[in-house]
Amino acid sequence: MPFWINMIVALISFAAAAMTGMFLIPLLRKINFGQTIYEIGPVWHKSKNGTPIMGGFMFIIGSAAAVAIGYALFKANRMNNMDSTDNNELLKLMAGFIFALLNASIGFVDDYIKAVKKQNMGLKAKQKIVMQFLYSCAFLYALRLLGATTVIKFPWFGDIDFGVLYYPVMVLFIIFITNSVNLTDGVDGLCGSVTVVFGLVFVVLCAQSGMWEYSIYSMAIAGGCLGFLIWNLHPAKVFMGDTGSMFLGGSAAAIGLATGKHLLLILAGAVYVCEALSVVIQVTYFKLTKGKRLFKMSPVHHHFEMSGFSEYKIVACFSVTGLIAGITAIIINSLQ
Repeated sequence: MPFWINMIVALISFAAAAMTGMFLIPLLRKINFGQTIYEIGPVWHKSKNGTPIMGGFMFIIGSAAAVAIGYALFKANRMNNMDSTDNNELLKLMAGFIFALLNASIGFVDDYIKAVKKQNMGLKAKQKIVMQFLYSCAFLYALRLLGATTVIKFPWFGDIDFGVLYYPVMVLFIIFITNSVNLTDGVDGLCGSVTVVFGLVFVVLCAQSGMWEYSIYSMAIAGGCLGFLIWNLHPAKVFMGDTGSMFLGGSAAAIGLATGKHLLLILAGAVYVCEALSVVIQVTYFKLTKGKRLFKMSPVHHHFEMSGFSEYKIVACFSVTGLIAGITAIIINSLQ
């Protein structure tokens, strides 16, 4: 696939997301859809009270437009060059994007409850998990119908077919990855910046494997998040909300599984994984020590924040960490 197609995808997604903010933010302020800051958070976050949420619609709209146009250009280029086509490509792409949208719908309900009731708790954890479980099962079933296998590739150790066991493990894996991305959204610009890096890494990983449709999807996510960051870098004028973070989490899981890069997903998404693990470690340590804390606050970005790191420094450090992990994933993928 010509590189110019991915460049057009990035520009469309970036521009659409950035321009949507010009209209969406005033609308969210007008209808009073603002964030209520949770009482146990860092004290200085109180100044962010009332910041509009649901800004994730910016990159959802941007990436949807970019994926549609990018895939159309990709197919047209193939037809002009008389290349063979795979009818499952579009279906796989649609399955991944629809799965991300379904996760965004969970986030939207959560944000709506927060905005209307002015509470920061939103949906109950059990309600989220049930919906995520159902959507994850549906996505895995769709991949199976489209010819996906139950094989997981282990670099240098070969492929292992997990058979029926693959499905329950992957349901848990998808839910973990989706919620990991959601947990990363807690500092201005953090989740968006880390996801720009993640998206670009998977553009390369997908291109290395000739999975062009998901290369387009990954580039659209990266471009959309970059456009969103114009409005979300500190001091944020809008938050992506669970609408946005759940969409990005669903996208990350979909891209990793649909391309068969399960383990590289963990590596490329190392920042997401560490954020989630910091919560697990904190809760476990708290229970075992009867009230002691390993981190000043979890997820771990709050620990650094309460240790004196500025929001800009946290975003920069976490993004660089994600880039190093991503480059490592690209190197490993090239050596297989």
